[in-house]
Amino acid sequence: MKTKFSTHKWVLPIIIFSQFCCTSLWFAGNAITDDLIAFFNLNSESLGYISSSVQFGFIIGTFIFAVFTLSDRFSPSRVFFICALLGAAFNLGILYSNNTIFTLLIFRFLTGFCLAGIYPVGMKIAADHFEKGLGKSLSFLIAALVLGTAFPYLIQSFEFNLKWETVIWTTSTLALIGGFLIVILVPNGPYQKLADTFDMSKIINVFKKPSFRSAAFGYFGHMWELYAFWTFVPILLIMHSELHNASLNVPLYSFIVIASGTVSCILGGFISHKLGIKKTAILALTISGLCCLLSPVFFMVSSTPLFITFLIIWGMAVIADSPLFSTLVAQNCEVQSIGTALTIVNCIGFSITIVSIQLLNFLITTNHLSQYAFMTLALGPIIGLIYLKKT
Repeated sequence: MKTKFSTHKWVLPIIIFSQFCCTSLWFAGNAITDDLIAFFNLNSESLGYISSSVQFGFIIGTFIFAVFTLSDRFSPSRVFFICALLGAAFNLGILYSNNTIFTLLIFRFLTGFCLAGIYPVGMKIAADHFEKGLGKSLSFLIAALVLGTAFPYLIQSFEFNLKWETVIWTTSTLALIGGFLIVILVPNGPYQKLADTFDMSKIINVFKKPSFRSAAFGYFGHMWELYAFWTFVPILLIMHSELHNASLNVPLYSFIVIASGTVSCILGGFISHKLGIKKTAILALTISGLCCLLSPVFFMVSSTPLFITFLIIWGMAVIADSPLFSTLVAQNCEVQSIGTALTIVNCIGFSITIVSIQLLNFLITTNHLSQYAFMTLALGPIIGLIYLKKT
């Protein structure tokens, strides 16, 4: 029989690597939007629609997972595996030569739906294995999500004349690898307590606790900013290069800016041990909110290195609090409800991202507002900070 200690040594790295592999599906469409626009003759507003369709699929998926309390009633490793396989298959749907904007959005929606069984379920698996040090475990796990999200941009940045289809094949293959690793090598955790019956009331009951509401609404404010920023990082870079006649490898710098959050997630996990989880989340949310407000100033700065540095700082701050909020959510609900709590909070949080992405899409396409568009993202950190300081 394996001891808990020996199990822990290899379980966390596998969960982290699998999360990275599977979440590479998330921005696979975003990274090749220009190629999709050219290949399928789409309009220039497709980026916002393609990104939002993934988010919408994730929202519907997390809602269904939460309503039926799936990750609290069934083996989360098996749920993760099934969703990874289906997500990889739907991602490959982008390769269908007769795609229209409608079919592309359907495939991205279904991919997002499957991600609902990957991202929050991956956190549930970690919570089942690590009762102590959960914050640090989730910081590594969400760092893997960040790297997976940024990875398609890295593939696209190589000057090897790679076809856009390579991004799709690579991300789907990674998702398959991640799914098989979880189901074969990660058993049910020692702290897992599966619910005996379907209990829809869990969705409402978790919000009755003030400390849970504080963590949840802090997370909602964080989400207003996060995916809108990630979605439009390439547009920010393009706008800067066009305004100041700078030559940039946009996919490469998009990867660097988004992937910088990998480092901050891990750092945030260590810093929270000294400052406390809540105080560290407040610090990160404050910095990212200031970046939103200062964005017009740095957008006008002609120095490209300074502008990139600003974006990297923003990219680090915007995600550093995510594992901290997930930890607070998991710690402030019953053990039998962790999966449902994480899933419903994700559902609401990602619903908010639809609004902020579409708002930013509208403001950016309105030329005289594009310079100030990102200031609207500060609304999320402001609201999040208000709720965090209530308890």
